[in-house]
Amino acid sequence: MTSSISETSTLADRILDRLEELILDAERKTKPLELDPYRSQLFELFVTAEGAGYTKEGSEPDLSADGLCRLLGARWGLASAAKEAISQQSRMPPEHLAKMRLLWSVMRMWMEWDYAWERWPEFHGHTTGQPQNSAN
Repeated sequence: MTSSISETSTLADRILDRLEELILDAERKTKPLELDPYRSQLFELFVTAEGAGYTKEGSEPDLSADGLCRLLGARWGLASAAKEAISQQSRMPPEHLAKMRLLWSVMRMWMEWDYAWERWPEFHGHTTGQPQNSAN
């Protein structure tokens, strides 16, 4: 069974919406995203996005770390807030700066998970569980 474009965007939208919910919940509760329960829930969303092929470069929809930054940054108005702060030679409003920090935390974890996921086969044999010999 193949998925339609609307099913694909619906899954991507659900992932993005849930990411946003988790980030905003952590912000409200002043809890770090890097610790459970947030970390494990974010990782589950990463696994879902990766399994759907959304984390690969050039994927559509793009749920790579850069894609998340663009999409959530647009939802929160971070680009326009940064441009305005630069043009007025002032600081970014604290609420935008806080969201930027949270987004950086998510991006860092997302990139680390992506890196580890891509390198997994390199260190785990398909059937033996042993590292592959890199000398061959």
